[in-house]
Amino acid sequence: MVSAAEAAARLKGAAWLKREETQAILSLLDAGSGRTRAVGGIVRDTLVGSPRETADVDLATELLPDEVMRRARGAGLGAYPTGIEHGTVTLKLGSLIAEVTTLREDIETDGRHALVRFGIDWGRDAERRDFTINALYADADGTLFDPLDGLADCLAGRVRFIGDPDQRIAEDRLRVYRFFRFSASHGGQKFDRDGQAACKRAAALLGGLAAERVGAEMKRMLALPKVSAALRIMAEDGIAALPTQALRALQSYERRARRPDFGARLALIAMFVDGKLLQARWRLSNDDLAAAEAILNSARLLQHLKINEAAYRYPAVLVDGIDVAGVLEGWTHAAKAAILEQVQGVKVPRFPISGGDLIHLGMKPGSGAGRRARTPRSKVGREQLHPRPRYAAG
Repeated sequence: MVSAAEAAARLKGAAWLKREETQAILSLLDAGSGRTRAVGGIVRDTLVGSPRETADVDLATELLPDEVMRRARGAGLGAYPTGIEHGTVTLKLGSLIAEVTTLREDIETDGRHALVRFGIDWGRDAERRDFTINALYADADGTLFDPLDGLADCLAGRVRFIGDPDQRIAEDRLRVYRFFRFSASHGGQKFDRDGQAACKRAAALLGGLAAERVGAEMKRMLALPKVSAALRIMAEDGIAALPTQALRALQSYERRARRPDFGARLALIAMFVDGKLLQARWRLSNDDLAAAEAILNSARLLQHLKINEAAYRYPAVLVDGIDVAGVLEGWTHAAKAAILEQVQGVKVPRFPISGGDLIHLGMKPGSGAGRRARTPRSKVGREQLHPRPRYAAG
């Protein structure tokens, strides 16, 4: 386990904090006098050494939103009132995106929306957040401000609601899903007993949440390296409607896949839950469903050892297809390695008909002709067989 001193040193030396654009925005917002601090995910993940997809920064400030906008525009920064009624302004400097939110406290909530009051009390701002691991702040020089002892929970892998779990969930019921996501991503799939009990009590009240918000959380969960235990408990507690067969397949996939990801997990779920129902429940895109279908089709070909056809028809999802086929067939690691070895040697011939041929036969020119005759890559690439790691942070 990382020590508190090591974590503090990481924060002091963080590249995102030393970045010129970050320091310029902090300086603009009086960070030197303690009026603005970095907060939340980027601070948390720096402390525990967790990789992130993006170095965009969340900031908390005593300045009112209008003042943030005035200063930013005066300095030539892009400034956008993305959530100004809740105190949030988005700033852009070079390639850096910073979401700046005025310190606040909730004075009225209905589980989905909150009426907030702005202030300058950092302790009250921390208390209105969801989990102790997310109530961590960093000054411009990397000094940690930790009013709720969140660092100890971070380093121990504990995901705890701040204060009364039922009250935190009543303020925003999406926190039920976030509890399980963070318990999977930062808690080693260990679940705080009080937090889990509160989530179970709230299960019947989740129907009013917007499908877009639920879907965003579920997509991030399904992209995590380890999440099957969280999904099982969510199903048992009435939070996620996932059948037993899907849960078993997801558990097997997690054990077998080298780099579990969203697309393959969605493909496995879609074997047992209607795709249109999933799309409505989680607001999935047509591309999400199409990718899942391609993975399943690839897997079915591979189940019957139709390796050349799978490589020809579905080169972009072949690795996921192998993982899913391995789950469906119960392949051993040795059997899967043998399939991978065969796939690496596959050379896919170029399709003999081009868009020009279709136009010559009477199809109107345009992108449709190209799509109809589009060919896969001539050879299964190394990046498909050995994709880069994917991370889901937040």
